[in-house]
Amino acid sequence: MPDIIRLLPDTVANQIAAGEVIQRPSSVVKELVENAVDAGAKQVKIVIEEAGKTLIQVIDDGCGMSVTDARLAFERHATSKIREAHDLFALQTMGFRGEALPSIAAVAQVELRTRTANDELGTCLLIEGGKVRQSQTINTPRGANFSVRNLFFNIPARRKFLKSNLTEMGNILTEFERLALAHPGVAFQLHRDGTLLYDLPITSFKQRITNLFGKRLEKQLVPVEVETDVVKITGFVGTSDSARRKRAQQFFFANNRYMRHPYLARAVQTAYERLIPEGEQIPFFLRLDVDPATVDVNIHPTKTEIKFQDEQTLWQILLAAVREALGKHGGMPMIDFDQENMPDIPLFVPVTEDYAVPASPYIDTNPQYNPFDTISSETATQSPSSVSVLSTSIPDAFHLDTHPSKIVSQDTEQPLLAIPKQEAAVDYLQYHGRFIICSVRSGLMLIDQHRAHIRILYDRYLRSLSDQPIDSQGLLFPQSLVLSPAETTIFSTLYNALQALGFDIRETESGLFSIYGVPAGTEGLEPEHLVRGIVEEAQSGNDTAPEAIRHRLALALARRAAIPVGQELTAAEMSSICAQLFAGTSPNFTPDGLPILLIINEDKVNKFFD
Repeated sequence: MPDIIRLLPDTVANQIAAGEVIQRPSSVVKELVENAVDAGAKQVKIVIEEAGKTLIQVIDDGCGMSVTDARLAFERHATSKIREAHDLFALQTMGFRGEALPSIAAVAQVELRTRTANDELGTCLLIEGGKVRQSQTINTPRGANFSVRNLFFNIPARRKFLKSNLTEMGNILTEFERLALAHPGVAFQLHRDGTLLYDLPITSFKQRITNLFGKRLEKQLVPVEVETDVVKITGFVGTSDSARRKRAQQFFFANNRYMRHPYLARAVQTAYERLIPEGEQIPFFLRLDVDPATVDVNIHPTKTEIKFQDEQTLWQILLAAVREALGKHGGMPMIDFDQENMPDIPLFVPVTEDYAVPASPYIDTNPQYNPFDTISSETATQSPSSVSVLSTSIPDAFHLDTHPSKIVSQDTEQPLLAIPKQEAAVDYLQYHGRFIICSVRSGLMLIDQHRAHIRILYDRYLRSLSDQPIDSQGLLFPQSLVLSPAETTIFSTLYNALQALGFDIRETESGLFSIYGVPAGTEGLEPEHLVRGIVEEAQSGNDTAPEAIRHRLALALARRAAIPVGQELTAAEMSSICAQLFAGTSPNFTPDGLPILLIINEDKVNKFFD
């Protein structure tokens, strides 16, 4: 039998390795910038074209490479970071495997221009698909200049499955934020398609945070600083007012390396128990300095997953540090009494001739009253429609087998008929300021008023976006809107759709906008929060089709304009909501799939009282 096992060529082996190390354009940015930081660079310039698919260029003023080092850097497992396995337990650099450059060169066309401080001339290498095409001596500044063109040009399947330019650019911006926060002692510039997005000077950690995410976050940061024998923790956490439903800025750095660590993130979240609503996230920017011998970063090729030797102790220290910071710097919500509208209460009552001492209160009871004898005629003649709010509690037995996980009729033989009876006036009751209760042909129906209103508004806004623009309501005083470069990139793709929704927003300077008008019907909502919420909704999506943008805009606007949970409604308002809900095409679910109503079969109601 002939031999069947053979060694793979280096080009094939590098392409396989590239599948783990270089997953998308943002991976190239991460690896090249980390190499620049390891080289001692103080100025790093990043140039992106077509979301990195056409060009990724990273220029630094680090130590540079000699001719021999430049050629050897593209060989597998060639690195200047470690010499032996024991060095893995004392890592002070970002990279150490020697896999990034050969992986990039295997799937792209790479040009390297580099020179050391001691050399008069530098080196230029052209590598394509892992093979050196050209090597020559040139005049170039000290440092390194990497140009990566046509990523995945020789792997069409990988290039085909890259996401849209908006999504890939969002991934690059996310990676850039992590790198810039991890190294505030390095100046960064980021250019996209000829436009300067970021120009970050060397600064403090807090200033780097505000430069990236805006000055509005500066007032919501609480400093955290604690040093023990196990760890030194520095950085900032947000106040309770900065909590948000999703996409909160949450960053951990271990020895200047960004990491994802859900276990430690729960320690921060635990410190805010009973301070923020359940399900909301708090922003934090925390740096952990630990002994490298107690950390293992060699878990995943991306080096964002880290294991600590004693995570439980670290969890307790982090929890105590955050709680101490919140208590010391006033990060907890304070009771703010309204003094402006407080009525004038006299300190004493003047005694005059007309002054009379009020009589003492007393209780008048009827010992002969028996509620089980007869029902008073007054109660018997009372109309059921006079009750607008159901204030009594429904017994627990009433809720058996009625979990609203599936909104279907309990009578499986009949389709869901969620239409109120027409033979008589329908009585609507409100329960706990959340549910509208009424009778239907098949039984008893409960409607979530907030979700129902979301569905109604969503359908209305979506129709307006598809048919004709919504009328705009001008603001008496324009409101300012400050967006970070990443948010500005998303906002530019939404501008036309926002205009169709009825927004009148104008850019005054880079990253600064003025809101002159909002859609009619959204009076009372905060325009700046409304627009920012729509941008955040768009940031969480992965598609840019016009239909998807209209869906996200209509849903975000409907969520913020819908009546809140707990608002008491009149009988006319409840009737209007039900009529509009069932006039639509999908009354059972919200646009994002949450149940709106539940029908309890009449037989199931009756059996509770048999």
